[in-house]
Amino acid sequence: MEDPFFQRAAIIGTGLMGGSLGMALIERRLVGEVVGYDRDPAVMAEAVAAGAIHRSAPSPVEAVKEADLVIIAVPVGTVIPVLTAIAPRLETGALVTDVASTKREIMAAATRLLPPGVFFAGGHPMTGSELAGIRGADPYLYENAVYVICPGPGLPASLREKFERLVAALGARPVVVDPEAHDRAVAAVSHLPHLVAAALVTGAEDAGAEEGLIYLLAAGGFRDSTRIAGGDPGLWRDICLSNRDCILQALCSFTRRVEEVAAALEKGDGPAIEEFLRRAREGRERFPAKLKGYLPVLHEIVLSLPDRPGAIARVATLLAEAGINIDEIEILRVREGDGGSIKLGFKRERVAEDALALLQREGYRAHLRR
Repeated sequence: MEDPFFQRAAIIGTGLMGGSLGMALIERRLVGEVVGYDRDPAVMAEAVAAGAIHRSAPSPVEAVKEADLVIIAVPVGTVIPVLTAIAPRLETGALVTDVASTKREIMAAATRLLPPGVFFAGGHPMTGSELAGIRGADPYLYENAVYVICPGPGLPASLREKFERLVAALGARPVVVDPEAHDRAVAAVSHLPHLVAAALVTGAEDAGAEEGLIYLLAAGGFRDSTRIAGGDPGLWRDICLSNRDCILQALCSFTRRVEEVAAALEKGDGPAIEEFLRRAREGRERFPAKLKGYLPVLHEIVLSLPDRPGAIARVATLLAEAGINIDEIEILRVREGDGGSIKLGFKRERVAEDALALLQREGYRAHLRR
């Protein structure tokens, strides 16, 4: 067995992100020991039981004792207070990192707070889940996710390279980025979309609130496009405040595009509307399809079933007997007395392909949704 990358990792915050990271570190033996701290003792107990940490510590300061890797996995608004608390007790030579979705303020604070001989590498794994907390933790959460790394001043090349190899061993794709460029990019592709999704939901409620019609007509497309509006409001408040200047720039650009469409609609300018939509379609096609984002990518099978008692149960049993776990199931359409279609979601593409092959061998009409 290869030696672990680090001898002792301290994880401050054992919720979804920290818990998932701890599970992966332990299961893959990437560190010698994982010590965890969470302000909620019950969460720490669950983290130990779930195999996300080997043992808990009574405080952040106690957790970082003798740790050569410190991972701050708390909400963005809490990272700097944690840094302030642990900085005097960090071991010389230790690498400190975080998982927050903004980088400039945190990295400036780390440069100011960390003592000589302690190094910082800002981190932002582009992944997440609709399930919050340690109960949503998953050792495969980082699989195939872009993992942004922002090296701090003076980070030795050997330590940076070791951290990149650790990230790759988690199954993620390490990408080294300047913190300024990172915050501008996430403002455009993550923070602004969250605000837009929230605006879409509230605007739709205004449009159909009188008769509740909006809830009747809100189909899958609307639900999918506003999915991220279901995030924690307090968490997203802190993200927006931490990156407010970049978000304002992105909002200005977005507003200009909306005004372009509004002007074309006022004029009844069909060619201009079509050109706007064409550019958007071509731009979207350039986005990579295989990388994960804040919410998990599910590889989906659409399956046709007869309207018979136990039809779904038989499919679930068939897959279970083959050792295939269904991560999500949704009834798409049903015609009473005839049949319908269901959607099966799988976190890993290979598992979805195995499930599809099995279902087709058993005579089911099924296909992967691309």
